[in-house]
Amino acid sequence: MTTIIIRKTKNGSYQGFTCMGHAGFARKNEKDVLCAAISTLTICTVNALEALAGESVESVSDEETGFLKCDFQGDLQEKSVFLMDAMVYSLESLSKEYGKKFLQIKFEEV
Repeated sequence: MTTIIIRKTKNGSYQGFTCMGHAGFARKNEKDVLCAAISTLTICTVNALEALAGESVESVSDEETGFLKCDFQGDLQEKSVFLMDAMVYSLESLSKEYGKKFLQIKFEEV
């Protein structure tokens, strides 16, 4: 199962997120389409925040374990908040479609 923790302040500002684990949706000898979708959403969001929005982002990843941690080094611009909102919306949609057995989204106040 993949667990994603979205970190926000008390006033709702994004501080970062952590993605842990492989979804485990695929059957034997199949590619895990859910894991691929999660990876695409999270990695593309980090890349867009840095390259397109110019945000200062610190990230660490381990493809083998399915780990990605992303910390924001300051308050996000409006366009960056939109990118994060889009990622969260898409991940929540995947969780509803494939089930919480494979993908859980949690929010943590920091």
